[in-house]
Amino acid sequence: MDQLNFDRLVAHVRRTAEAAKMWSPEDTVVVAVSGGPDSVALLHVLHQIALSEDCPLQLIVAHVNHGFRPEESREEAEFVRELAAQLSWPFELAEVDVPAYMKQTGMGGQEAAREMRYTFLHQVADLYGAHSIALAHHGDDQAETVLLRLLRGSGLTGLAGMKLKRREKNVELVRPFLRIYKTDLIRICHESGFTYITDSSNLTNKYVRNSIRLDVLPFLGQYNGQLTESLNRLSVVAGDEDDYMQLAAEDAFKRLAFTRSDGGIVLDIKPFVQLHVALQRRLIKLILTYLPLNKEESDFTKIEALRLRAQQEQPTTWRLDLGGGSLCRREYHQLVFLPQEEEGKPFQFCLETLPAKVAIPGTGKVLEVTRQTEFNHAVSLMPHNQHEALFDADELIFPLTVRSRQPGDAMRIMGLNGSKKVKDIFIDEKIPPSLRSRCPLVTDAAGRILWIPGIRRSSHALVGPGSSAVISVKWNEEEGEAAGLSVGSGFHSIT
Repeated sequence: MDQLNFDRLVAHVRRTAEAAKMWSPEDTVVVAVSGGPDSVALLHVLHQIALSEDCPLQLIVAHVNHGFRPEESREEAEFVRELAAQLSWPFELAEVDVPAYMKQTGMGGQEAAREMRYTFLHQVADLYGAHSIALAHHGDDQAETVLLRLLRGSGLTGLAGMKLKRREKNVELVRPFLRIYKTDLIRICHESGFTYITDSSNLTNKYVRNSIRLDVLPFLGQYNGQLTESLNRLSVVAGDEDDYMQLAAEDAFKRLAFTRSDGGIVLDIKPFVQLHVALQRRLIKLILTYLPLNKEESDFTKIEALRLRAQQEQPTTWRLDLGGGSLCRREYHQLVFLPQEEEGKPFQFCLETLPAKVAIPGTGKVLEVTRQTEFNHAVSLMPHNQHEALFDADELIFPLTVRSRQPGDAMRIMGLNGSKKVKDIFIDEKIPPSLRSRCPLVTDAAGRILWIPGIRRSSHALVGPGSSAVISVKWNEEEGEAAGLSVGSGFHSIT
């Protein structure tokens, strides 16, 4: 970019904001102003835009006193307050106790200060109903960020660095200066007569980011005189490719995975392992973001362990702790990501009167039970629909009960001498372990298991020519539910 002056900087920010849709006319924008040359230049640029007829804005100047340098910090706060008054914009100040927050959270100084600063900025945005929070990060900040993440072994998302616009807590974080370098901003401040404050803490390499700026970048600059520009180009390329991979992962998720009504996410293994390895990793990463995990727990090692284990044909079932209470289980031909390890809670419903309708917890389905006295005696002993079962009412002992499985459950199965454990039935039918506690069992008052909906019917109370009344039990989608437990096939179906 050719040498900038203030008017050209304003024009650049206008174009950048319009292309990225950072704000619209009449929006309220919170401007984070530390008092340094970057944020002072940003405030003056936005002030110029805000007073224009084509894109008037309402600005709120926000400043945080972190208290690290008591006397300097007070002077900075007063400087920003006076600057806001000079430009006739509202001013909001936060005085925070970072050391106390560090002790409370165990965070480092810079991390704690950043979290408290952003919390305050969001509070100001909420107070004024702001659409955006404008931050003065520039190209040198971006280069430092990319290099720092490169040293930590980041992937594409990390190498993309900071984004021009990112939505956070219903507010847009915007960085109009991200393609501008600090030397240009300092020079424009001098040419335009904009006074600013120099933060003395920026001159010490006590903090990692400062060390990157003061030591590492100058050292590497011996081998590439355009290192800062190169790192910024890397962030642009990585950002675009990261966006593309994100879209590809979201498309793969729609094709290969779905979310169950209990919050579990199911991924079909066979088509998954046919994806390119890069897309496999990205799809797992996307799924992990849907679970209540910390970012540190969604690292490359965990993603790669999941990916490699999914390639194995044996064993057919395994489990992997994901941290934060979440886990992944391989259940036959599927990977099931569960937000918490505990199985569904036991349930039991007694059907005192008929007709009755029972919603089964965590399935999105209902059992509908009716008594029929008028029916076709030629009806088949086993209805063609596996989600319906018929029983001779005279051979049942009432009331009927619908409950979850219990240890030792067994049922007499049609065409089989003796009984079979429900656990073995689930295994034979390849019902995923994570769903078994949600499969309802229909029993009569004698404790006989009559039917496992969609799976097996017992040999009890068969309907025949001499039946005078029939009990019909149907396993249906609950009205208003988009997804439910399809026990017969062992997974949720999406309709």
